[in-house]
Amino acid sequence: MTHRHAQRLSRRTTLGLLFAAAAGVMAAGMPVAAQAQAKGELQVQVRIGYQKYGTLTLLKGRGTLEKRLAEQGVGVKWTEFPAGPVLLEGLNVGSIDFGTVGEAPPIFAQAAGANLVYVGNEPASPASEAIVVPKGSGLRTLADLKGKKIALNKGSNVHYLLLKALEKAGVAYADIQPVFLPPADARAAFERGSVDAWAIWDPFLAAAEKQLGARVLADGKGLVANYQFYLASRTYAEKNPEILRIVLDEVAKVDDWGRNNPDEVATILSAQTGLGKDVVALAASRYAYGVKPVSVDVIASQQRVADAFSSLKLIPKPIVVKDALLPARQLATSTK
Repeated sequence: MTHRHAQRLSRRTTLGLLFAAAAGVMAAGMPVAAQAQAKGELQVQVRIGYQKYGTLTLLKGRGTLEKRLAEQGVGVKWTEFPAGPVLLEGLNVGSIDFGTVGEAPPIFAQAAGANLVYVGNEPASPASEAIVVPKGSGLRTLADLKGKKIALNKGSNVHYLLLKALEKAGVAYADIQPVFLPPADARAAFERGSVDAWAIWDPFLAAAEKQLGARVLADGKGLVANYQFYLASRTYAEKNPEILRIVLDEVAKVDDWGRNNPDEVATILSAQTGLGKDVVALAASRYAYGVKPVSVDVIASQQRVADAFSSLKLIPKPIVVKDALLPARQLATSTK
């Protein structure tokens, strides 16, 4: 068996696991386009929320999903968001159906009552986020963050990174001054010196390193997993499992392609994000490719994230992460 053939088999197995349980929601054997016609609709649609990172940006740039779904009478609408928390707000209010975020946003969204479900994840990518300081900063260790102003996007993946970094350094969360800003505003504050450090993710992290000479105080290695999650509204997932299966199958294909074509990845990301190729190449070098079903191990990791935020009263109530799975879902037994 060739390596490429093995990859195809692996992808089919993975995506079969993702939606085999949910597929029973659809009329047996009825294709997506036939469902739309039966409802008197000219076209159904999947509205995708994405950010300036990850496989969805590559998928949008390559245009393969539109071609695949057009054959089924399904349209695709893309909406860019500056960060995960606002993307999931969009999912919760019904302006998008599907999107990708880091570890923390689903925790905050679930705690706020959002009716979302996890439908897949990319492997851990701890080097894709970091706490950075200006190149001339006197801060040298995580312990030096005590009493300092740290810019971050509240409820984003780096919020958890900051918690774990402070914990490792023996600094209480109450002993730093979090400054909650979205990435663009945080960068402006970082540049003018009104904050001492910035917790941020790629490609904004790579841009700070390349353009500002920002120095990494600590990235996620040894602290956090930093999974990239794919989520959908529960209603959409229950009604359209076949569409989501196709979306995730195309994500898996882009993962396979991206892993083996780093220069072309950088070209597409540069065009999609407006960032220099050197910046996005650095960010892409830290990607982790390979969409999988959300396993028992990954859900356990997410539960630890949720418990950490709950213990600090950063979310309004404790949550059970596995409640945000489709009821009939069959989880893989490991991340392998």
